[in-house]
Amino acid sequence: MRSLGDIVERCRLSGRSFSEQAIFMESEESGVPAETLRRRMLSRLKDMEFSVRESASDQWRGLIAPSEAPLVERYAQKGAAYSSPFVLSAARIAMAVSTYNAAMGRIVAAPTAGSCGILPGMLFACREHFGTEDEALLSGLFSAAAVGEVVASRATLAGASGGCQAECGAAVAMGSAALVTVRGGAPDAVAHGVALAFKAILGLVCDPVGGLVESPCIKRNALLVSLGALSTDLALAGVRSLIPADEVIDAMGQVGKALPETLRETGLGGLAVTPTGRSLAEQIGIQTPKG
Repeated sequence: MRSLGDIVERCRLSGRSFSEQAIFMESEESGVPAETLRRRMLSRLKDMEFSVRESASDQWRGLIAPSEAPLVERYAQKGAAYSSPFVLSAARIAMAVSTYNAAMGRIVAAPTAGSCGILPGMLFACREHFGTEDEALLSGLFSAAAVGEVVASRATLAGASGGCQAECGAAVAMGSAALVTVRGGAPDAVAHGVALAFKAILGLVCDPVGGLVESPCIKRNALLVSLGALSTDLALAGVRSLIPADEVIDAMGQVGKALPETLRETGLGGLAVTPTGRSLAEQIGIQTPKG
């Protein structure tokens, strides 16, 4: 799959939903029966659920990142947040899973380890607040996977190649596609959700302190679920991107190539080379190269 526009057009011709068309095309291209694909994806969903459950079971921490997801949960319980309960739950889950990853926990890299909290945050907050069944989450995951495949084919999913816009950006776009699908949105709404998400994150640099996917990665996972939620709501409301999703993805790839090497996961720029960033790295025995 190399084009979201192609998937949407095929949906129009076939009458299938976006996720159904994604399954059909993957089965057609790979030769793997649709039921086998569903079974495998359900296994990934359960793996993701495991990481959500385990990340909430203890106060996990990374080498430099403390356990802060419980702070979000306690704050949400006060009932005075500016963000919606859904967004706060998604942020809490995203932080918890990302921190669990930093503690070497088992996660689903969807699409990468550095962005591993975003998709489970959005999906399982959906279950928590709207009672969404596994079958709907599974359909959402297929839509997300199709988006990830298109991004990988047309641009990149690697921070080393395209900055954080390619990792957390892709995860947010995938999450928006998943939530539009969960709500029964039309195929073109899925594509517009992807486009709206990516447009808001173009140029985001990858600058991990000490080369670890902890700071600023964990909090970026939490913060960006709000962007995914709003992209979903706008798309479901009928807001449309003037630039088609495929072209937005192409632009993301071009922007990634234009980013200087110092801002592409090298630890040579951005937050990684701030005085505090260098100090944190040195505390765990990592010397930040001079940029």
